[in-house]
Amino acid sequence: MDLIPFIRNIPGFPKPGIIFRDITPMLANAEAFDYAIDKMIEPFVHAKIQKVVAIEARGFILGTVAANKLKAGFVPIRKKGKLPFKTDLESCSLEYGSASIEIHADALKEDERVLLIDDVLATGGTMAAACRLAERQKATIAGIAFLCELDFLGGRKLLQNTIHSVLHF
Repeated sequence: MDLIPFIRNIPGFPKPGIIFRDITPMLANAEAFDYAIDKMIEPFVHAKIQKVVAIEARGFILGTVAANKLKAGFVPIRKKGKLPFKTDLESCSLEYGSASIEIHADALKEDERVLLIDDVLATGGTMAAACRLAERQKATIAGIAFLCELDFLGGRKLLQNTIHSVLHF
């Protein structure tokens, strides 16, 4: 199945010069959504994933479904101040600014096999920060999966683990 027709390009969002890759048309199509998740997790189905760790907000949509398909738990990584329990914080650089993300301090166990998921790999700053959070909790990162990768931004170079992207722009 070709997923490209289900990804809408929004020029100038969130600021001029950026083309936002909108996945909501794909999410609205049950067959495309199911196919996309299957393709995202395909390299990891035999990796004995125990937790899927996903980044707010679109990563949650993909990550919860992936966790369910992998029979794994789900762990959210959120923007600073959004999680209710004790957290671990990491700062990151974005394509158009900077941010801080958090994970619950007790979210992952030592040597627990995790798959990190987000919708788009752009500059790699957010996912690199998410990896640092997982590593601080001594989890084993089995891989990283994205629906889309913006190759021209080179975000892959910031990541050390096995990376799988379904679509490349």
